[in-house]
Amino acid sequence: MDLAQARTAALEAAEHLFYERGIQAVGMDDIRATSGVSLKRLYGLFPSKSALVRACLEARDTRWRARLAAYVAARPAPRDRVLAVYDWLHQWFSEPGFRGCAFVNGFGELGAVDSGVADIARHHKDAFRTYVTGLVVAAGGPEESAAAYVLLAEGAIVTAAISGTPDPAHQAGQAAARLLAGSVPA
Repeated sequence: MDLAQARTAALEAAEHLFYERGIQAVGMDDIRATSGVSLKRLYGLFPSKSALVRACLEARDTRWRARLAAYVAARPAPRDRVLAVYDWLHQWFSEPGFRGCAFVNGFGELGAVDSGVADIARHHKDAFRTYVTGLVVAAGGPEESAAAYVLLAEGAIVTAAISGTPDPAHQAGQAAARLLAGSVPA
């Protein structure tokens, strides 16, 4: 296994284990066993567990936002793009092993003691807010109303994780549709 393959295997194993079990419950030996990357090479790639956690979150951020953007971009009308966010959330919540937002989970576990994890979580949430704001404005809505759409999405993420059902995405989408109807000219 070359260096790039080892890095990919370590990141995939760590991300899966961190998301499934929680960051603090997973040791570097668990990641070694799952990835097949020796501890020596693992620590050569990531000098600390914190560095590995941050790398996992950064990779997840890039992938998560790209998946959402691709799904939303397939909608022709700006209003439909806003609502597509909630449809995409429903698909995500329906995936096997959905355990909520990795950034909220990571922040909850380590945000108070690892400023790098806290910064990545904030960056992810800021980027999501900026993205949704752009969608709302493109649909003709006022920029100041975008916070409501973001809160609906964030609330749906947390509620779906706790309730174990994807239904909060549809509920949030219905509320977003009502907001659009009241603030965006048809």
